[in-house]
Amino acid sequence: MKALRRSSTSSGPTSSPPPEAASSPPTTSSAWVHLRSLLVVASSSSSPSVSSPLAERGGLKSPWSRRKRKRVLSAKQWFRLFSANGRLRDGGAKLLKRVRSGGVDPAIRSEVWPYLLGVYNLNSSESERNITKAKNRKEYEKLRRQCRLLAHQRNSRNSLTAVDELDFTGIIEVPPSPISQEVNPNLYFHIEDMKQLDIIEEEEDKTDTESSDSESSDEEDSDNVPLHSVDAEEEPKFTRTASVRDDFSSSSRTTEDFSTWQRIIRLDALRTSPEWVLHTLKQAEVSEEEASQAASAVGLKDYDHLDACMVYHAARLVAILEAYAVYDAEIGYCQGMSDLLSPIVAIMEDDSVAFWCFVGFMRKARHNFRLDEAGIRRQLKIVSRIIQCKDSHFYKHLEKLQAEDCFFVYRMVVVLFRRELTFEQTVCLWEVMWADQAAVRTGIGLSAWARIRLRAPPTDDLLLYAIAACVLQKRKLIIEKYSSMDEILRECNGIAGQLDVWRLLDDAHDLVVNLHDKI
Repeated sequence: MKALRRSSTSSGPTSSPPPEAASSPPTTSSAWVHLRSLLVVASSSSSPSVSSPLAERGGLKSPWSRRKRKRVLSAKQWFRLFSANGRLRDGGAKLLKRVRSGGVDPAIRSEVWPYLLGVYNLNSSESERNITKAKNRKEYEKLRRQCRLLAHQRNSRNSLTAVDELDFTGIIEVPPSPISQEVNPNLYFHIEDMKQLDIIEEEEDKTDTESSDSESSDEEDSDNVPLHSVDAEEEPKFTRTASVRDDFSSSSRTTEDFSTWQRIIRLDALRTSPEWVLHTLKQAEVSEEEASQAASAVGLKDYDHLDACMVYHAARLVAILEAYAVYDAEIGYCQGMSDLLSPIVAIMEDDSVAFWCFVGFMRKARHNFRLDEAGIRRQLKIVSRIIQCKDSHFYKHLEKLQAEDCFFVYRMVVVLFRRELTFEQTVCLWEVMWADQAAVRTGIGLSAWARIRLRAPPTDDLLLYAIAACVLQKRKLIIEKYSSMDEILRECNGIAGQLDVWRLLDDAHDLVVNLHDKI
């Protein structure tokens, strides 16, 4: 899919495939590439949505039953969940139950999401969270400095190439890059200054390590709940800033990779649709001067067609995505990641908190952006298996159309329904999904869910059950009217605005109840 293709293979703005490419029949060897190109085509002539209910629900209670759909976690309920020392009273089980049942009140999303995404431990006290927040802010600032350093190093090499034939050994003037202006637009660097910046960073790392030793020991003493260790074991080992410095400074290829990511990030940030973003009041009222300063700091250009709030939003996307590319150099940046970050930036006004929420989100979603696409293929197989177990007749029809691999839901998998749902629907789905993943991640298992009388176990793959439910809702239309995978693909790409997210979650939950032990 060109719009979501690995950015390191793209050298310019993404464009939709020509109509003839979309209509020509794929060969066996090119079917996968053909499919990827089709996934960006949103057919304006999609057939009307025809829903078909899932099979009998088996009589099990759904946490998204009609009487609970509007019972979001309110601000009043949120504050009641905490004890006097700022700790969640039951280790977060009730919080996850409430979010799982009805989502979160928009007014408190910025406070709740860091818990759902693992930024704060569910069993942490207020003082422990303050320590975590301070540490996270320092590390985010290090990552941003590293981004600027990489830009300076690249500009320095370009300058050295340009003056290679000149006879002087003094100071080399580096033309200020857009990112360097964030520090000082009139900076000049000796060649040795680059080494000194690395030395300063290393000394800061040592200082931070020494100062954090006592803090971490206090945290370990006060946080003796086993859930924390479960969480730490299950988190993937991302590349941290110390090793990232070595990776980027020792390899010109890696530095060029960052430059490529940086360029694609800026293009994608400016393409964000205003219809996909609902800002907080503070962000919506940002002035043109503030937006211009933010854009200049991260090198954004050609944004005159955008409102100030969207320019400011794009600048924040660039800063956070660049930092993530350094943080997780194995993944770097791929097109589609900006779609996942955009709602978080719209909700979170603090860049540091938004960054760490995104890190928590990407803990699982990062597999969607691996170069080998193994993560996506695994998820498509699970969707296929869910459909096969739930409706064998429908699955046989998909086999007849050579669509049983479910590649027609590729886009839904990669950007987690972002293109099919409105902003509010997207965040409702995501926070319910995050609550499930938090329950799995922190070890809140069968006993805890039994105590709160929630009959369906939490799952890491709620999104895949929701995707399968979406396809099953279209089963009658697909069986009666569609005779090719391309027709199913166009239907899936044309359902934006037609989905009831709570019905979708209700159906997904029923699939979990009936099939989780078979998948």
